[in-house]
Amino acid sequence: MRAIAIALAFVVSLTSTSLAQTWPAHTIRLVVNFPPGGAADLLARLIGQSLSETFGQPVVVENKAGANGNLGGEAVARSAPDGYTLLMSSGSMVAINPYLYAKMPFDPAKDLVPVASVARVPFYLVVRTENPALDFKAFVADLKANPGKRNFGSPGIGSSPHLAAEMLKKMTGTEAVHVPYRGAAPALNDLLAGQIDFLFDPGIAIEHVKAGKLRALAIGSLQRSPQLPEVPTLEELGLTGFDADAVFGVYAPAGTSADIIARLNSEINRALATAALTERIMAVGNIPATMSPDQFREKSREDSKRFGAIIREKGITAGN
Repeated sequence: MRAIAIALAFVVSLTSTSLAQTWPAHTIRLVVNFPPGGAADLLARLIGQSLSETFGQPVVVENKAGANGNLGGEAVARSAPDGYTLLMSSGSMVAINPYLYAKMPFDPAKDLVPVASVARVPFYLVVRTENPALDFKAFVADLKANPGKRNFGSPGIGSSPHLAAEMLKKMTGTEAVHVPYRGAAPALNDLLAGQIDFLFDPGIAIEHVKAGKLRALAIGSLQRSPQLPEVPTLEELGLTGFDADAVFGVYAPAGTSADIIARLNSEINRALATAALTERIMAVGNIPATMSPDQFREKSREDSKRFGAIIREKGITAGN
């Protein structure tokens, strides 16, 4: 029996290696579990173009938004593990959603495998330029003077920007009303239109900051942003340890060949090291981040502990 088991393992290994050598032979589908225009969508299109050039096969980006990323995540988790269906997602779908939903339609930690991180996404606290709060101190003073009268947008309940705002409220002793959207782009549009008062933006607002339409008061990272180096971190402004960064990356269905995952990781990391892709990722306010699949998995575990604490404390659920 032992000899048979070893032989079967050898055959599986050969089959996996053979598959990886011939892959990809046709179009790859890269599912984005958020709407067009947001950070995940922009990163998917940049990485998809690079992979298409490398592999000589089309990489088609498909947006499948809903349920805070669960719809797209489930679609990929239930796809054939052949390397032809991949997912571009924020880390929140894997690290945060299990805390938000009493019953998940799938288990992100078991049904998906991390392939490669793509970018660290800092969140910028932004307001319209006509907002009288010229700096963070004045912003907090306004919130305290108007408890529950100001509102903020986010890409959805329990999204990283939502949790960043909840952390801000907790650490400043303020209140504001949460307005969830189906993605970062719709939230940004309503901020520009004056429908909401502020938000933590994943970088797509930077062009509006530079154009003078929005004002960046702070960044929710432990380090300043190279795109807006003059904007202080919230830690510098007195919120010790404030870290709301998220890591966006590529996932595959569980059971996908380790050789295919290794090749994807290598090619994505190689692309991220090029000046052209680095410049384009930085242009949308993100920072290229290369990791091995194991490092990416460990980062998700760390984020899960950090954000899970605020979710439990605030009693946030997907039904809120």
